[in-house]
Amino acid sequence: MFPLKADLASRTFPISTVSLIAVNLIVYLYQVSLHLGAAGVDPRVSEEFVLEFGLVPCRLAGACGSPFEFPPPMLTVFSSMFLHGGILHVAGNMLYLWIFGSNVEDTLGHGRFVVFYLLAGMLAALAQTASHPVSAVPMVGASGAVAGVLGAYLLLFPRATILTLLVIGFFIRFVHMPALIVLSFWFVVQFLSGFLARSFGEVSGGVAWFAHIGGFLSGMVLLFLLRPRRLARL
Repeated sequence: MFPLKADLASRTFPISTVSLIAVNLIVYLYQVSLHLGAAGVDPRVSEEFVLEFGLVPCRLAGACGSPFEFPPPMLTVFSSMFLHGGILHVAGNMLYLWIFGSNVEDTLGHGRFVVFYLLAGMLAALAQTASHPVSAVPMVGASGAVAGVLGAYLLLFPRATILTLLVIGFFIRFVHMPALIVLSFWFVVQFLSGFLARSFGEVSGGVAWFAHIGGFLSGMVLLFLLRPRRLARL
């Protein structure tokens, strides 16, 4: 189930959503330039860049590293939101942010939406760290922050129609589905995947499932704390 477009138009131009997407893409292009060894740069610098500015759970939990290292672990909570592991990773996150972000921004306001996004990403990172505090694998990506947007969208616009690509075996169709179904299905997949990964003792198969879960739930709570300016259009 792959959402492609929401049917709700924003009343204002989603400048914050567009700006966040632009920053993510610019940082990803910079990562690619490091990987390709642009301007004589050693391609290994790309890996070092991710290790340095990605969120390493054991560093944040104080289980590894030095308290005097740079950048400070708490800073990587935010810097890691703008790093990605590949073109599909960044493209998927930015697609979800574009589909669902504009309406949430329209409700919260431009400035509060940025605060909401960063706080959701921070809480998602803390959730992932709490689930695997000794992991030395850097976590990167906007998934936790975007998950917060999805959680808020579910509460605000449960009956909004989402154009969705439905794939079940050889059955492939474009269908219009309520956001309640699309986003509830997304959350259930994240929850079950995280539970199974935890049960079998896996770090999470390269996916920060608990960041997704934590971000989604945090988005619901933050929505109320940041007081939407008006009721959702249903």
